[in-house]
Amino acid sequence: MLDFPRWKIFLITLVVAAGVFFSIPSLIAGTSLADKWPSWLPGDKINLGLDLAGGSHLLLEADSVDAAKQRLQAMEDTVTTEMRRSPRVEIGDISTTGGRVSFMVRDPRQVDTAVERLRAVTQPVGMTGSRDWDVQVMDSTRVVMTPTASGNQRALKDAMTVARDVVRRRIDPQGTKEITVINQGEQRILVQVPGVEDPEALKTLIGQTARLEFKLVDTTADPNLVLQGRAPAGSQVLPMADGTGAVAVKRRVMVSGDQLVDAKQSFDQNGQPVVSITFNSAGARRFGRATQENVNKPFAIILDDKVLSAPNINEPILGGQAQISGNFTVESANALAISLASGKLPVKLNVIEERTVGPDLGKDSIEKGAIASIVATLGVIAFMLITYGRFGVYATLALIANAFLILAIMAFFGASLTLPGIAGFVLTIGAAVDANVLINERIREEQRRGRRILDAIETGYKEASTAIFDANITNVIAAGLMWYFGSGPIRGFAVVLMIGIVTSVFTAVNFTRMLVALWVKSKRPRVLHI
Repeated sequence: MLDFPRWKIFLITLVVAAGVFFSIPSLIAGTSLADKWPSWLPGDKINLGLDLAGGSHLLLEADSVDAAKQRLQAMEDTVTTEMRRSPRVEIGDISTTGGRVSFMVRDPRQVDTAVERLRAVTQPVGMTGSRDWDVQVMDSTRVVMTPTASGNQRALKDAMTVARDVVRRRIDPQGTKEITVINQGEQRILVQVPGVEDPEALKTLIGQTARLEFKLVDTTADPNLVLQGRAPAGSQVLPMADGTGAVAVKRRVMVSGDQLVDAKQSFDQNGQPVVSITFNSAGARRFGRATQENVNKPFAIILDDKVLSAPNINEPILGGQAQISGNFTVESANALAISLASGKLPVKLNVIEERTVGPDLGKDSIEKGAIASIVATLGVIAFMLITYGRFGVYATLALIANAFLILAIMAFFGASLTLPGIAGFVLTIGAAVDANVLINERIREEQRRGRRILDAIETGYKEASTAIFDANITNVIAAGLMWYFGSGPIRGFAVVLMIGIVTSVFTAVNFTRMLVALWVKSKRPRVLHI
């Protein structure tokens, strides 16, 4: 017991000192002292959750009609690609009416080849033996692909998983904010963003599908028919984003936003805000080839089925870089760049519930949580001092060190403190002294058995440590399960609880043992009052 190595003393002291140091930015946040904190020192602090800092709460729901439409368009592109493979299968115009993809094979001898290729691109769904698309031949030369119910269900589930990740990247491109973006049910996504009290910009950023496409303008279309919403076969009419009219464009996509690797706000040669985009290698080749083959022809830049602009291709655009213009402001260009860089939403999301939590409610919660924490801490300290005397003092110091360590670890990892997290903190304060109670009671028991002071202390720490570790391992497992399976407030409670359990074991077993060892070594008491 007396042989406490210097390296261990140094290490334990260093850990506790680091806990105090790294918790300071969180403790002085929002005060005048925060401005005096040197910028070259670590300034990580605990983020406050939605219920403490206020913010926006949105519940998004997938548009199932749009999801079905996107499936049809994706399969239409797949059919075009598959039929152009060697040997080429000559087909007529592809139709997506009636919620299915159909086309005519010009040569009846190639019908089997077309069907074989399309069945190869369908996927099995689960263990039922069904596939996501049903391929049939009608009227001997017409091939019809119908989406199955199980295929639609799986596609929607996959789309919601992707949509959740896209929403998270749009709100938090750097991954440094403490936001909540989780799936609820099969068609909904819950979004909670602390500190954002105006949800309008948030809804605009999230709700933009950011489906970017480059298509050739159909110059053969009759302007009068275009105004009536009618276009030649193989083309479609899309409105201008600024509401000035409509444009007839070819249905075939030259290049899509799926092949983007970067997008950022910049300025053109006239100083107007634009969005500069960079394609991946495949997109660069495809874009370069498309512009080479269509010099002196207009092409449309389309975002979410609205034409941003329709410039003329004056020369081949090589290198995989281009600019998107469309009467942007710096803010709107930056928002579009974020949406494009984060990826397109695979399905349109509609806001079905919206709430704004004001900071006043959070301030009241913080005040009440702080009062609860102070009362709990003072009550525990009083109990330990009255019951165990000097050893109660050591337990109190361990309790204070434990609080600093919890704050420091949460700040270091950028964890978010919620109202349930405060409850977990208060619970941890009470549980933190459990280990000291076990140790002190075991030391008392060894004294009653007639052991000497050093033997009683050594045996008390050694024997109690086993029970302490066993009990807290089960608590960590329970907290870990709450974190893994829970969401929102449950996770906030679990995070604080897990951190508190680990730090309380460290301070109770190691920190207090060091203090006791130093006291015994310096004073060598003959009587132990505990």
